[in-house]
Amino acid sequence: MTALMYAWSALGGDPARLSRLTTVPREGVLTARLPVRELARACVGACGLAAAELAARRTGLPEAPDVRVDDGAVAAAFHSERLLRIDGRAPVSFAPLSRFWRTADGWVRTHANYPHHRARLLGALGLPGDAPAERVAGRLAGCSALEVEEAVARAGGLAVALRTPEQWRAHAQAAEVAARPLAERERLDAAPPRVFPALGPGAAVLPAAGLRVLDLTRVLAGPVATRTLALLGADVLRLDAPWLPELPDQHADTGFGKRSATLDLGTGRDVFDDLLSTADVVVTGYRPGALDRYGLSPEALSARRPGLVVAQVSAWGAYGPWRERRGFDSLVQVATGIAVTEGTAGEPGALPAQALDHGTGYLLAAAVLRALTEQSYDGGSRLVWLALARTAHWLTSGIRPGPAEDIRPGPAGQEPYPGPDAWLAETGGALGRLRYARPAVSFTGGPADWARPPVPWGSDPARWAADPVTPG
Repeated sequence: MTALMYAWSALGGDPARLSRLTTVPREGVLTARLPVRELARACVGACGLAAAELAARRTGLPEAPDVRVDDGAVAAAFHSERLLRIDGRAPVSFAPLSRFWRTADGWVRTHANYPHHRARLLGALGLPGDAPAERVAGRLAGCSALEVEEAVARAGGLAVALRTPEQWRAHAQAAEVAARPLAERERLDAAPPRVFPALGPGAAVLPAAGLRVLDLTRVLAGPVATRTLALLGADVLRLDAPWLPELPDQHADTGFGKRSATLDLGTGRDVFDDLLSTADVVVTGYRPGALDRYGLSPEALSARRPGLVVAQVSAWGAYGPWRERRGFDSLVQVATGIAVTEGTAGEPGALPAQALDHGTGYLLAAAVLRALTEQSYDGGSRLVWLALARTAHWLTSGIRPGPAEDIRPGPAGQEPYPGPDAWLAETGGALGRLRYARPAVSFTGGPADWARPPVPWGSDPARWAADPVTPG
């Protein structure tokens, strides 16, 4: 089974709809030893099919619109956080302590972009909060990689030992991940079929128009999913704890089409419940169970708001010995053997993009769109959840590299790749002048861009827009 067929099947999609998709293949994009281009193309294509399917359902079209996937647009979208420019300034990428380090017996990779993660890392290593990279390197050089991994994890920080693909396959977490479907889907109750708000006239068909999405996610997969739902017309309100500001550049990159507010879930329960009472979708990107103490488990949410779609994404999955561990794309690559596969001359490497994050984000958006379509005729509150580690398993063992046999090439066949500029745009806004990657999800009659630029973190009130978003 080829990549798009596998992804679309995992989402419960009708195989007949695959004939509605064409692609523009381009050489030289997302080049890697692993089939990253095939993964990226399949994830964006599946999202486009799900969007077109919902558009047809809401507009009464007898056939879903055609979907087009251009490798150039996909590559730009998968590099969006790197291509962003704010008043000409390149974004800040990884912090100094987010990198590979040599240990006494191998390598370990740490993630310390957030101040609290940096503090936990240094605390686990017995170093002061202002310790420079040189002291960290010296401390790690005398430790085993697995000792560092365990000590930092116990402290709530992020560090993962470099493993070969064979070592990962022998790990208990890998066995749990491999046993699960790419996208897990569950019906939670017997809520009646969803009745969508009527779509008004407009220049673009927005399949998520009039729908309200609560975005409780952190960089990067979850925000990519909700950015996609915003593109498709949803009123997306991102909520963050006041004491956990998002990294500014990554917030800008994934904030297109959204609004941003802060809310203490401990003291602002009435505000959240008011938002939930008219929400259609809740997307969470925290560790499994981390929000349960606030009454935000999928079962509790759907009990309070029957007919809700709850979408969850995590690094390692909601199962296995690592289910409560924190994680990011870079660390999942290291644990699952990807960094060894992509490395050279004994040095660990990385994928050409944060493909696990972006790919999982598009799959999560697609799963939400498919759940909404299914609700329109079968009802029921829905739960969908994905994990970066499961996407990594698909990339390393389930995708056939080579030509995309499962999608129809466009009439021009293979096209050259001129670089990302052809898929970039500029806009102004409260954050300044932005250069950004245009959307990769494209179907006939669909939106070409987001309706609004990103806003500063936490700058909006914690309430819905006055009127539902409609096409126009």
